[in-house]
Amino acid sequence: MASPLNLGSFDPDDEELLVVVIETPKGSRNKYAYDPDERVFSLRKVLPAGMEFPYDFGFVPSTEAGDGDPLDALVLMDEPAFAGCRLSCRPVGIIEGEQIEKNEKKKSATRNDRLVCVEQGTHSYTHVKHVDDLGKAFCKELEEFFVNYHGLGGKRYRVLAIKGPAEARRQVKACRKTARRHA
Repeated sequence: MASPLNLGSFDPDDEELLVVVIETPKGSRNKYAYDPDERVFSLRKVLPAGMEFPYDFGFVPSTEAGDGDPLDALVLMDEPAFAGCRLSCRPVGIIEGEQIEKNEKKKSATRNDRLVCVEQGTHSYTHVKHVDDLGKAFCKELEEFFVNYHGLGGKRYRVLAIKGPAEARRQVKACRKTARRHA
């Protein structure tokens, strides 16, 4: 399998669209992640009963975010995708956040932002152009999911800001530069 980490960040047919590779589908209790050493998707964690991923989660290829991983993305679409699926998506916003790890001696905070995207062929989310179009309840539910998800691993997560598509696009470009510097 070719590494999805090396795909382009933007759709070659439409530079307004981002490429997102799905790691964990909506509705799954299983957290999958791409393992670049073995070049497969591996099971990383199983969420407790009653907790599942609310949207498809993945990453933007050829990027490196503040946590050293590719830039995370959640994708709104009509039906769940599958691990390894390549999607073309419109960025509608970004959730800027940080995860805080506590060890015995100190706390360390790491940026862990998440793009919010809409898959280009969706029917249910065609009206969404900006994360604000999803409403305050959407943002609150996502914040609660991330807080609980990180809490399972003994980490804290807090949302710093929620911004629109212009900032999302700016972050993708910055993360592409970081990835090129570390290549």
